[in-house]
Amino acid sequence: MPRLAHKTAFVTGGAAGFGEGIVRRFVAEGARVLIADLDLARGESLVAQLGAAQARAVRCDVSQRGDVEAAVEACVQAFGVPDIVVNNAGTTHRNGPMLDVDEASFDRIFAVNVKSIFHTTHAVLPRWRARPAGPAGAVIVNIGSTAGIRPRPGLSWYNASKGAVNVLSKSMAAELGAEGIRVNAVCPVMGATNLIEQFLGAADTPEARARVIAGIPLGRLSTAEDVAEATLYLASDAAAFITGIELPVDGGRTI
Repeated sequence: MPRLAHKTAFVTGGAAGFGEGIVRRFVAEGARVLIADLDLARGESLVAQLGAAQARAVRCDVSQRGDVEAAVEACVQAFGVPDIVVNNAGTTHRNGPMLDVDEASFDRIFAVNVKSIFHTTHAVLPRWRARPAGPAGAVIVNIGSTAGIRPRPGLSWYNASKGAVNVLSKSMAAELGAEGIRVNAVCPVMGATNLIEQFLGAADTPEARARVIAGIPLGRLSTAEDVAEATLYLASDAAAFITGIELPVDGGRTI
């Protein structure tokens, strides 16, 4: 039986990169998925591939409370209250000295990477509590980062935002566990997403990637499939007794 049969998921930043991988994997495992993404055209293209019976897409700036509330309501209208929330949307600044990052970039990073979780929680938690069966069994998976576990120079403000995501996941797990809600963080190492040149601080060349890969014992970057498999596990009943963890998907980067 598919691992997410009869489940509904709400995935932010689900139109590309790690988010697209998560959406595809969830649908393959039987879930109905609402894709909330700034790039509506790309989201709708993904829906066309997966089928409207299994996926829908809405434009959503996760830093805006109204956008998030509207996206969650669109999920409710299409598929019902989500059982699973994946806070995947993220952004960064260009790798470089911390004083080279301006205030607007700093604010945007924390709004997208951290405040977005505030918004989705405010939108979803009351709906879970209002369900006849209550919130038990609901799941939140936050996409953190190895940057929040073992940071490196050049991405200090991004590292701080992902450290906040990782710690917030633990705090949410501790607070919401009594209601039967599980919260975990998946922490990928760098992957070949559309942010890779920002993370590298240079052109995406084999030489630039090699410098990163040299610090990863298993010898490669993460993939969307790697992140999707970890997220699927934590979202599924196979992880029914797992909450509050930071799961590195990093080929050993954080050893």
